[in-house]
Amino acid sequence: MDKSIPNETISRLFPYFRALMCLDKQGTETVSSARLAEVCRANSSKIRKDLSYFGELGTRGVGYNVKDLMQKIRTILNLDPIKNAALVGVGNIGKALLKYSNFELEGFKIYMAFDNNPKIIGKKINHVIVEDVVNMKKRIKSEKIKLGILTVPEPVAPAIARRMGDMGIKAILSFAPCSLAMPHNIEITCVDLSTEMAKLIYYSYR
Repeated sequence: MDKSIPNETISRLFPYFRALMCLDKQGTETVSSARLAEVCRANSSKIRKDLSYFGELGTRGVGYNVKDLMQKIRTILNLDPIKNAALVGVGNIGKALLKYSNFELEGFKIYMAFDNNPKIIGKKINHVIVEDVVNMKKRIKSEKIKLGILTVPEPVAPAIARRMGDMGIKAILSFAPCSLAMPHNIEITCVDLSTEMAKLIYYSYR
C-alpha cells in the first residue's frame, strides 16, 4: 500500500465498502458520490478525494459501478483471498457469530472454534465443529491462523489474548471490554456492548 495514502482514508474505505454491499443487494448498478455519501452519512467531496488516491474509479456524470468499486476496495483492503479466523468461547455471542453466514463477503470466515465446556465440545454449528480449547495451540499453529475472535468472560480475556498471540495470532476482535492487561503486541479491537448502549441512552434522552 502506498504510504502516502492517509490512514484516515483507509479507515473510511470500510464504511464505503459496507454501503456498497447494501446498494449491491438492492440491485443498484451505479452510484454517484452524492448518493454514496448519503448512504454513508459522509461528505461527497471527501469520498471523491479518498477514492482518487486509487486512480480513476468512476465516470464523470455517471458515477461508480457498484460491483467494480466493491472489488477494487476489497483488493485495496486485502480482503481477498478469504482469511480464516479462530473463535474462542462458544457461548451465546459465539454461537450467534458462528451462525452468521455473511462474514465471507467482508473478507474472512470463522474456520475453527474452541471452548472448555464438555457439553459444547464436539457440536457442529454452521459447518464448524467446536473443539476442546486444549487443542487450540496445535490447531492454530498448524493452520497458520492470524485472526482471532474472543467471546469469553472479561476476567479471562487478557490471558487468552496473550496465549493466542504466542500461537501466532496477529489481530483479535474481543467482545470483552479492553483492559490495561490486554497484550500490546497484538492489534486488538474491543466491542464493549455496555458502553455502546450507554452512548445510545445518552443520545436518546439528552
